[in-house]
Amino acid sequence: MSDLLEAILLGIIQGLTEFLPVSSSGHLELAKVMFGYDKSAEESMLLTVILHAATALSTIVIFRKEIVEIITGLFSWEKEQVEFSGKIILSMIPAAVVGVLFDEQMEALFDKQILLVGFMLVLTGALLFLADRAKNTRKRVSWSNAIIIGVAQMIAILPGISRSGATISTSVLLGVDRTRAAKFSFLMVVPLILGKMAKDILGGEIAYAEGDLVPLLAGFGAAFVTGLVACTWMITLVKKSKLSYFAYYCFAVAAIAIAKGMGWF
Repeated sequence: MSDLLEAILLGIIQGLTEFLPVSSSGHLELAKVMFGYDKSAEESMLLTVILHAATALSTIVIFRKEIVEIITGLFSWEKEQVEFSGKIILSMIPAAVVGVLFDEQMEALFDKQILLVGFMLVLTGALLFLADRAKNTRKRVSWSNAIIIGVAQMIAILPGISRSGATISTSVLLGVDRTRAAKFSFLMVVPLILGKMAKDILGGEIAYAEGDLVPLLAGFGAAFVTGLVACTWMITLVKKSKLSYFAYYCFAVAAIAIAKGMGWF
């Protein structure tokens, strides 16, 4: 398979699975194995970062109104907007700390660790199954909720645990309104992804061979377009409490990943 086609397919997978609660990182690692992706761990991580940046841009486009309201609210010192922004920042801290202190260890996990992906997908499915049965989900995100949701996002750094699945499920299990849970989940990851890119660029870690630019751009474009569709779709699904469907899907993909990781095919 050509590098260009490979990047486009991986971009489509990232765009769809970033917002759907099925683990984009897990699907990317599984797809890389299935495609025979033979790049180094550093090159693999670079592609993952680029594709995540594309879906972060999708989030910005979808939630542009909310983002503008947050920014203008901060400057006008509107209490509700200032508090919401503070909760977003608070929720980012656990994942940011792990990302800064354990960057190399995290990078090693994104090197075709299929068995790990399989077991983490089982955990993701269990979370989704529980969240779909949660009752009394009418609350707003509190300060304590923000910390707990942030810890869920930190754990979801592991490939195979869906970030959106973990954070939305945790929010719903805490009693947060489903629509608010989805919006909070999608908004809280944008600064982290952009921060990760800035850190890698300034640190000279984002580098590519001359022939890699076109595939990277193609993958970025594919992830961005499919991300727009998946983000809108996911908000509708969360409102309708359809998370258990994705739980069964996670269990099925986990079985494939575990079987592949064990060398059964």
